[in-house]
Amino acid sequence: MAKSGKTSIRIGGASGYWGDSNAAPAQLVDHGNIDYLVFDYLAEVTMAILAKLKSRKEDQGYAHDFVFGVMKPLVKKIADRKIKVIANAGGVNLEACRKALEQVAKEAGVTLRIATVEGDNLLGREEELRGLGIREMASGAELPAKLMSANAYLGAFPIAAALDAGADIVLTGRCVDSAVSLAPLIHEFGWKPTDYDLLAQGSLCGHLLECGAQVTGGNFTDWKDVEAQWDDVGWPIAECSADGAFVITKPANTGGLVSPLTVAEQMLYEIGDPAAYILPDVVCDFTAVTMKQAGRDRVRVEGAKGRMPTRTYKVSATYPGGFRLVSSSVIVGYDAPAKARRVAESVLARCNRMLKEAGLPPYGDVAIDVIGDETLYGASADPRRTAPREVVLRTCVQHMRPEACELYAKESVGTALAMTTGRCGIDAGRPSASPMVRLFSFLIDKDFVKISVRVDGAEVPFAPFLPPKDHVDVVEHPAVADAPLATGRKIEVPLIALAVARSGDKGDGSNIGVIARKAEYWPAIRASLTAEAVKAYFAHYAKGKVERFDLPGVHAVNFLLANSLGGGGTSSVRLDTQAKTFGQLLLSIPVSVPEAWGNELGAS
Repeated sequence: MAKSGKTSIRIGGASGYWGDSNAAPAQLVDHGNIDYLVFDYLAEVTMAILAKLKSRKEDQGYAHDFVFGVMKPLVKKIADRKIKVIANAGGVNLEACRKALEQVAKEAGVTLRIATVEGDNLLGREEELRGLGIREMASGAELPAKLMSANAYLGAFPIAAALDAGADIVLTGRCVDSAVSLAPLIHEFGWKPTDYDLLAQGSLCGHLLECGAQVTGGNFTDWKDVEAQWDDVGWPIAECSADGAFVITKPANTGGLVSPLTVAEQMLYEIGDPAAYILPDVVCDFTAVTMKQAGRDRVRVEGAKGRMPTRTYKVSATYPGGFRLVSSSVIVGYDAPAKARRVAESVLARCNRMLKEAGLPPYGDVAIDVIGDETLYGASADPRRTAPREVVLRTCVQHMRPEACELYAKESVGTALAMTTGRCGIDAGRPSASPMVRLFSFLIDKDFVKISVRVDGAEVPFAPFLPPKDHVDVVEHPAVADAPLATGRKIEVPLIALAVARSGDKGDGSNIGVIARKAEYWPAIRASLTAEAVKAYFAHYAKGKVERFDLPGVHAVNFLLANSLGGGGTSSVRLDTQAKTFGQLLLSIPVSVPEAWGNELGAS
């Protein structure tokens, strides 16, 4: 029997990022029949922004949207319906967030017990960190001279401890995105730190909920199959059982779609090795996960396995990284792409010459994108395409000095009468340089991080589970034989005929998950989509190793592309800084299939 006596609970995922629609919480509270409402607000750059805000004003540094845009209009309903709320909206100032929320509840005439989970923010312990000989996880670089933020990714058990102590609302700083959903399962069902398979299933549940409507058809390859309109898309609900199995669904009579393919796309979003998805509470293996339609807009998910967690937390730190500037204009007429490229190259050459004359170094990373001419495809662009007569020229430059970026803005506008015809602006006025934030990720022993759990300001006892210091995780990948395709003549079809795809960023790396539409398509996909083929297709972006991982449970492959984002989303000059388009780009790659499949795939 579960600790709470319940056999199942319903969790609503109300936010995927800081800035997500405030329509989601109201929909889930009014129509979701939920027990828990969970929010994920924080990303690496968000932490740096919040830290900067707090440095300017002591009562800032948390997600104001959560307190005043979400809770203020809904707090009375939430209290009346006894819905518990978990949000990492505390940012770098949990106490200020708690006090603001208390005031909102008081004004609404309700009493709620509010908890905080602290300890993730390590910025105040910078000197201690410098004495540990820390190195960046991927590059091995030393800790930067000046940090803007430093936050450990905490897990679900501190949140569960707050719920155990009677909290109605739990506010956290940086925790892994899935922890806000795993915590209520630990609390309700009494899961222990060594219940690894259950923790893996709960973490998968959280991973599916963490990006809101992405899992319910709001961000899906087959967007034309999504019913109703996106203006009333349904946000996700997980119906979770004590045995770990759960069903992903959404409120009735809302737009969107919940199918094995929409859910599988989200499972592969922003993961690396699916046999070793490392979280603070468990190392997950998603390779044998299965997804089955269990009714209209209902998908049952089972099969995640777990292992003992690592001894370390991942810490994401940020530091100042210079400046960048984006300049955009529209260029039309015959040979518009060629004209656009010449304009950008000419302005860049002029500015670099002027920088040299001023005794300054040239620009660092530079990106020239001709939008409308398949710029994101690079050398994999369709050679048969018709040259467009209207394009957007986007140029992004990077420099350690803001005046160097401002020079590019001035000269880009100042050449309007000197370089080409058929050119007009997009924005009013000249663009401005903006400071860049760079990411520095490292590991730290869990014993270093001092976690504090408080309910209504009073300390709650909490002792984290610490694996042995000498524990080494052993990863076993599924053995998948290369199945022979039918003999005879072959034809080529685009990957989209056989699969759907989803992609995302992993620091300076990216991932692309590809899920077969039918199990029988999977061998053909694996035969054509080798790691080498994908690296060649993304040669203009993939500067490091490309790895492929198999997920037999959902007939999928996941590609991890190292060094493919030009420094990562916080500092890249790329048009797509977070690999959001990579999956859709890959769907054009040709796949060899038996000629007999032609009719079914519409290729004959």
